[in-house]
Amino acid sequence: MSNEVSNNPVTMNTETILAVQTANLAKSQTELEGKMALALLASASVDNISLPVVGNSGQNINIKV
Repeated sequence: MSNEVSNNPVTMNTETILAVQTANLAKSQTELEGKMALALLASASVDNISLPVVGNSGQNINIKV
């Protein structure tokens, strides 16, 4: 694998444009994933969670000897 450095302005400009487009696509994808995560969190229903009625619920341990 060889790395060649080109001083051709057209090649450098094309590479720069492609790099910027790739960065914009990555940014758009990250923003979309963030919006999807926020939508998932917002859709979580808190009403269906049953909360303990008594403050010491679950602290009683039955031990049989």
